[in-house]
Amino acid sequence: MPAPFTDHRSSGDPTTGYRTAGYPGAGDPGRTPPPPEQPPGSAERGGHESLGDLIGEITGDLSRLVRDEIELAKAEIKQEATKAGKASGMLAGAGYAGHMAVVLGSLTVVFALAALMPPAWAALVVTVLWALAGAVLWSAGRKRLKDVRLKPEQTVETLKEDAAWARHPMS
Repeated sequence: MPAPFTDHRSSGDPTTGYRTAGYPGAGDPGRTPPPPEQPPGSAERGGHESLGDLIGEITGDLSRLVRDEIELAKAEIKQEATKAGKASGMLAGAGYAGHMAVVLGSLTVVFALAALMPPAWAALVVTVLWALAGAVLWSAGRKRLKDVRLKPEQTVETLKEDAAWARHPMS
């Protein structure tokens, strides 16, 4: 087997004058191929990357990881929000159907009572029953609403503990 680059004129590409023996697309005639590309700062360290380069790579990887995680979270939240929206629409439809059932049931009770008493009194009895039901529900709801704490107490306490630990990690 002849040695590569022995005669660059006979083995070169006639259109460009580049040597083609041994490897494709290799520089001008008579020149040696360029060394493979190395990251900046690696040549003076004997092929090892500097600490700054390593920290830069780690920082870049970490920021890329955080961005990817945020995009994944956005996609998951969007998908779950879509499912929640569809479920909410179904619940709203069920609420409307329930409301119509109550209204029509109330009318049925009014007409049934109208067979026993004047229609105006029958309607008044049904109205009073609904007013009592509404008052009981309003009272119970108001009591439960007073017990609601909008500030997440446990989370605030945990964040305070985390902040105290960050200021004094050994204690």
